Amino acid sequence: MHIPIWDLDESKILTRRELAAVLAVVPRSANARRNRAVVRLASCCGLRVSEIAALRMDDVVIGATRPHLRLRRETTKGKRPRTVPLWWDAGTLADLTAWKGERTEQGAGEHDPFVCSVQAHRRGDALQRAAIRRRFISACKVLGPERLQTLTIHHGRHTFISHALAGGRTLPEVRAAAGHSNVAVTSAYLHIVVDDQEPVGSLFS
Repeated sequence: MHIPIWDLDESKILTRRELAAVLAVVPRSANARRNRAVVRLASCCGLRVSEIAALRMDDVVIGATRPHLRLRRETTKGKRPRTVPLWWDAGTLADLTAWKGERTEQGAGEHDPFVCSVQAHRRGDALQRAAIRRRFISACKVLGPERLQTLTIHHGRHTFISHALAGGRTLPEVRAAAGHSNVAVTSAYLHIVVDDQEPVGSLFS
């Protein structure tokens, strides 16, 4: 099976330096903390915008030996359930744990949306996909207007797959986490350069 890879270039991912810059911004408001959760779900977990929109509180499994996200069959593109590890990156686990805790304090139940409106009159309401896309771009404003013009939330998914492979996760592991139907799709990301010569830590190591 031939998998075209010509559109998988470096401009379609957030480099280590870019992702570090986005995550270095201290989220002082509920809006910023929600946006940070969106970035983590897209760029550090590989969720599609439709999967983020459908994610429920009980899909974020924190208190387990290996914390993970549970993607239900009815929420995924290929109608195949999958598990996305949260133990691959401590920062991702910490941010999503903190956001789940905040949602719980707000009174969210297990079937309530994980990502939601934080406006006083709509707090807890599910967000439409377009709104989630805007939240991702808003969180990335630190990268500047020129870079923002090239970004979409799907760049987050490309970022997750590329960084996970570069960080030493195996093709089968990343294929399972991303929900690819064929390992050849995952292997197309192997040529992507994620390090832009800036030492910023050990993401996904």
